[in-house]
Amino acid sequence: MRLYDDPVEVRRGETEGPDQFLWHGRLWKVRSVLAHWVETAPWWQSAGARAVIGSDAGAGPTLADAGPATDLLVERELWRVEAGRGSGATGAERAGVFDLSFSWADGSWQLVGCAD
Repeated sequence: MRLYDDPVEVRRGETEGPDQFLWHGRLWKVRSVLAHWVETAPWWQSAGARAVIGSDAGAGPTLADAGPATDLLVERELWRVEAGRGSGATGAERAGVFDLSFSWADGSWQLVGCAD
């Protein structure tokens, strides 16, 4: 799977999950949700955690460094979906498996992985 960090526009369907997404000007239709999970920010990389264990050297700032109260609150929801574009009738359809991430912190969607 190739890794990305590309913003995408997502349209939700009748369910909670993504129904369609727009990536690089192309509309992809979600055929099925393969997996769904929630990840927290890497709190162990926060400045507070590094200070407690004495490993401040060599580590750069992370998302968890936004503030001490947010270390455990930053979450993103991930959806692994199978999606395609095209009608399929002409055999010109493209399809792939995509990882879409929804950030609860700012309400944004990112495409974080793709296997096509």
